[in-house]
Amino acid sequence: MAKKRATGRLRRKLSVRKKVRGTEERPRLTVYRSLKHIYAQVIVDATGETLVATSTFSKELKGKLKTTGNIKTAQAVGELVAQKALEKGIKKVVFDRNGFLYHGRIKALAEAARQKGLEF
Repeated sequence: MAKKRATGRLRRKLSVRKKVRGTEERPRLTVYRSLKHIYAQVIVDATGETLVATSTFSKELKGKLKTTGNIKTAQAVGELVAQKALEKGIKKVVFDRNGFLYHGRIKALAEAARQKGLEF
């Protein structure tokens, strides 16, 4: 069952990545989640450059988090990635859910980033 779920996610990921590209004007905000952690990056695909990266391992969040695999943590990561992106002058991004369903922690991260000022 786990193998079937993983291959389904990879199939969805490839389908989404055909359409979603990060440019200089609108870089790509990509999200990855594991069972215990969540990661977010802002990437320009033309150059392959990562402009902003944050996760539950970030030093800004490390001492504040009680657990790392829940919705509150995803919201904190979303707020942090939005704050860092706005500091670098990035206001508009394209959201890449990386094949994960837009539900739970992925949705919480996206909504927190929107509330902090990112547009997508």
